[in-house]
Amino acid sequence: MLLPDFDFMSDSTEETSTRYVTFIGPSLKRFDLAITSTNRFYGKKLVTDLQFGKTAIIGPDDLEEEGYLEYTFKLTEEEAAELVQFLYFVVGTVHFTD
Repeated sequence: MLLPDFDFMSDSTEETSTRYVTFIGPSLKRFDLAITSTNRFYGKKLVTDLQFGKTAIIGPDDLEEEGYLEYTFKLTEEEAAELVQFLYFVVGTVHFTD
């Protein structure tokens, strides 16, 4: 089978590490997350909400952006604040790899 005439911008494979975490915050919102560490995205993490299939590339700067988690993961302000508290321990400092 031949591939159609695609114009590839990038195509690479790498070993990654994924952490699976489930927790319930004070608001009783359950979070089921897959957090993937990769050499891509300037050291940011791929955070996937496994319940709703939403993924975002997140670093410390994104946690400071007002409304980002609410919009991305369809959370209330209270739920987003709980997720931010957890993610601060996960995303750490961004390390530029390029």
